[in-house]
Amino acid sequence: MINVTKPFLPPIEDYQAYIKDIWQRNWVTNNGPLVNELELKLKEYLKLKHMLFLSNGTIAIQIAIKALELRGEIITTPFSYVATTSSIIWEGCTPIYVDIDPLTFNIDPSKIEAAITSHTSAILATHVYGNPCDIDAINVLARKHNLKVIYDAAHCFGTTYKGKSVFEYGDITTTSFHATKIYHSIEGGAVFTNDPELLKKMSFLRNFGHNGPDVFTEVGINGKNSEMHAAMGLCILNYIDAIMDKRKNQWLHYKEILKGLNVQSLALYDANGFNYAYYPIVFSDEEQLLKSVNSLNLNLISPRRYFYPTLNKLPYNKNAAECSVAEALSPRVLCLPLYDSLAVSEQNMIARILLRVQNN
Repeated sequence: MINVTKPFLPPIEDYQAYIKDIWQRNWVTNNGPLVNELELKLKEYLKLKHMLFLSNGTIAIQIAIKALELRGEIITTPFSYVATTSSIIWEGCTPIYVDIDPLTFNIDPSKIEAAITSHTSAILATHVYGNPCDIDAINVLARKHNLKVIYDAAHCFGTTYKGKSVFEYGDITTTSFHATKIYHSIEGGAVFTNDPELLKKMSFLRNFGHNGPDVFTEVGINGKNSEMHAAMGLCILNYIDAIMDKRKNQWLHYKEILKGLNVQSLALYDANGFNYAYYPIVFSDEEQLLKSVNSLNLNLISPRRYFYPTLNKLPYNKNAAECSVAEALSPRVLCLPLYDSLAVSEQNMIARILLRVQNN
């Protein structure tokens, strides 16, 4: 079976060494030494000043919204994973959808200003497939209208923007370390900010608001992560450069062997800063996509319609605006299998099947 992704797992001996130490300490959660070590090593690797390791990427968005004390309307994208929208609604805010750029698939900055009202408190933009948004344009609008900016960078480990980690930007950036990501801790996520006071506030929020054993500074939540998850994160960090190099080679191989396929490819904001997280292709119509998926499935290959449907069409969204570009794209986009152990021969087979469907 060739799935759309499979997690990279380090040699089991690497992980067992950490687990043995955890057993000896009998300290498995509540800001243990491995959580602290992972935060320090990730900051060093990513060249960042501040971050917090969290239980997942969804709680990261929720904590970001809570920390910035957002209310009312949050401008966001219709083309992202459901957690981007559900976190906004969960925190009592209203998502206002702005359509996407037809080439990069990210929120279109030229359409944001028209959606700003007196109730708008922030922009929450997703760097889709690890491809950065036009951060400069978004930040200009945010400053002009006194809005906060959160970037959902769930796909972006290793992505850079103008030479710096994409996690460096916005009031807060969030990410996911879920097992499906290039870098993972099985389950996990993080928040990043350049504001030390904001980081301090989020550190309280992730731990029930505790500021000492019996003092509560904030209305908090349980957003902590465990020593076991930190151990996996530390193991994989030792292999991340090799993982990313291989992912780039696989991505470029797809690009080469699919030259004859009549599909649209993702337009990269900056190829030098891209992390090659996903390989999406866009068919001419949904019928061609469904035919291709069926043929791949018959050969035990499982790509993913990612993202489908658009978030403005979720049943719990009331009176959401139409987003014609995203709605036209979503039924036609397919992410092909891409993971560390995927063989070149398997990529070639996928390409042959797709080309055969097109030519029949």
